[in-house]
Amino acid sequence: MKTNYEIRYAANPEDARHYDTARLRHDFLIERLFADDEVNMVYSMYDRMIVGGAMPVAETLTLEAIDPLKAQWFTQRREVGVYNVGGEGVVSVGDQQFTLGFKEALYIGRGDRDVTFASADASQPAKFYFNSATAHTAYPCRKVTKQDAVVAHMGSLEMSNERNINKMLVNQVLPTCQLQMGMTELAPGSVWNTMPAHVHSRRMEAYFYFELPQDQAVCHFMGEPQETRHLWLHNEQAVLSPEWSIHSAAATHNYTFIWGMAGENLDYGDQDFSLITDLK
Repeated sequence: MKTNYEIRYAANPEDARHYDTARLRHDFLIERLFADDEVNMVYSMYDRMIVGGAMPVAETLTLEAIDPLKAQWFTQRREVGVYNVGGEGVVSVGDQQFTLGFKEALYIGRGDRDVTFASADASQPAKFYFNSATAHTAYPCRKVTKQDAVVAHMGSLEMSNERNINKMLVNQVLPTCQLQMGMTELAPGSVWNTMPAHVHSRRMEAYFYFELPQDQAVCHFMGEPQETRHLWLHNEQAVLSPEWSIHSAAATHNYTFIWGMAGENLDYGDQDFSLITDLK
């Protein structure tokens, strides 16, 4: 197996408004999460969120404690949220084992033990997408499915934004320290998410887009409400969203995305909205 990681530093919004496309992509876009028998991570200085992907094929992969953590175990001072977006797989946390099917999630609490990823069938490998945040206490590990989720049906086909927001690894479902994760599924014919746009200055966020055909793309909007920018993403790519930035998108096809948040507030409704007509 191979573990790759990079560090992304935080940006001042007054600086970010002057970035060109290449700089925006370098600082905020995560292009490569999944590769055979690799664990890939981005360690972000936005609330020290880690965004990563593990794709076990011929091997069982270990979630290693990368050097910036200065820890013996990855979860020594961290909690982790995992979603499987591939074939059936198994996540082992110490002596516990959790089988995850497509779109099923697992919360891993803080603790001194190994975490490993394996696929049930190498010909249909699991793809484990994960977010991790620092944790001050230990909560139990728990598998969460869409049946456990708090579901909000939002939007309409007429507005091109009919969607189900599946709140899964959130404090209404299970206790966490600061990590909150969920999955939003857009209905066929709908392409807009998170509109009206908002920021939440008490939390950063990461968006991971999937179920997007390989020949299609999603345009992710970011930046201050009065200084918006855009990034073009493809299937199974992610983007970091600072606390000062909106996070919204429209695509050439309907899609699904996983959102993850870290910060000082666990209230999902803690959002500062902008009117659609006020965006610039």
